[in-house]
Amino acid sequence: MFHMGWFLSWQVQSWNQMWSGEGGTEWNHPELYIDMTRSLERAGFDYIMFEDGAFVPDSFGGSSKWWLANARSVPKQDPNSLLPILSQHTEHLGLIATMTTSFHPPYMAARTSATLDHLSNGRAGVNLVTSHNVRTAQNFGYEEMFEHDHRYEMADEWIDLVKKLWSSWEPDAVRLDREAGVFADFTKVHNIDFKGEYHSSRGPLNTTPSPQGHPVICQAGGSPAGRGFAAKHAETILAQVESVEAMKAYRDDVRTRMIVEGRDPDSCKIMFIVNPVLGETEQEAQDKNDRILDGFRKNIDVNLASMSYASGIDFSTFDLDAPFPTVETNAGRASMALIGANTAGMTLREAASSDIRKSVQLIGTADSVAEQMGDIAAEVGGDGFLIAGSVHRRYISEITDGLAPELRKRGLIRDGYAHELFRDNLMDF
Repeated sequence: MFHMGWFLSWQVQSWNQMWSGEGGTEWNHPELYIDMTRSLERAGFDYIMFEDGAFVPDSFGGSSKWWLANARSVPKQDPNSLLPILSQHTEHLGLIATMTTSFHPPYMAARTSATLDHLSNGRAGVNLVTSHNVRTAQNFGYEEMFEHDHRYEMADEWIDLVKKLWSSWEPDAVRLDREAGVFADFTKVHNIDFKGEYHSSRGPLNTTPSPQGHPVICQAGGSPAGRGFAAKHAETILAQVESVEAMKAYRDDVRTRMIVEGRDPDSCKIMFIVNPVLGETEQEAQDKNDRILDGFRKNIDVNLASMSYASGIDFSTFDLDAPFPTVETNAGRASMALIGANTAGMTLREAASSDIRKSVQLIGTADSVAEQMGDIAAEVGGDGFLIAGSVHRRYISEITDGLAPELRKRGLIRDGYAHELFRDNLMDF
């Protein structure tokens, strides 16, 4: 068996596509996501994870014009405000919001995520990112973004402090002793007096111990520094690689790093991002995929902007018919490394006309894609897949009401939840 999750942002969802309904206006209200999370829970998914960012991109074309006109990566809402609502309409699904270790104060992060764990009865997670865009840094009062590997050094201290804050109340600190008139035992609530190079906090946290002890920690470790951080701290990892061989190599690398850190490799579930393309027949699915690829060929700005977003370098300034440029970036190094690997020997125009952010191809009927996923998981060794397709009701239904039953029929995903807490379900197999 393997695990299933869904990766998305709380941003405009498919607003100008055929099946997007009222996506241009309903994206910032909870109903779409309530419907979605109920469907994911019915399908046996482990969690939904909301990516986030705190800036308006302007790295393509020298301004924010393209991004705002196309509603790409902006506008966005803060998912920490949405997840408490979703928790009231679901019972088992894990709920993960993103926080930046570079700019989110540790005390606030510990308190917010612990509160969500309470509100959801033990189903909260936190996805840790270090942020990469200079505009994010400037929004928080810095002229430049911290150097790539240095951000992970800062993140390591950040999560150390946050964990101490989560643990500042002993598990049995709350007594609820009516006769003695004691709600909590002050001898079991501790200052932490943390003083690091980048962060400090007296503590203790002013929230009670949360149902899970602390939320599930999620991370997307792509670069060597990112993988090292994930191996040390993460309980689930998001990974995007281009082949089954790369999936296996990635998983083996992270599990080896976990052993070095003294961790059980099975205590972290690595989820590989996929974008299944489903049809009622194999030909219909292939035709649908061909239309997706044709969209890239007709509108190369989509990929050029994606490269600009990942690197922070304006790809509109390069010669389209010259070889794909070699760029050095302080931003998304793993993303650019993947793009570079997939565009070797191409001109920039050829690269921008292709599917540059490749993952393993899953194209076909629900039955055949389920079979492919089972074969891939068996070869890689686990642990699961993270859907990252368009968020509109038709696609959600294709996955939850089409693909998921085929996976369940093969015994590949769960049929119901064995536990109450998110972490327990995530570690169940």
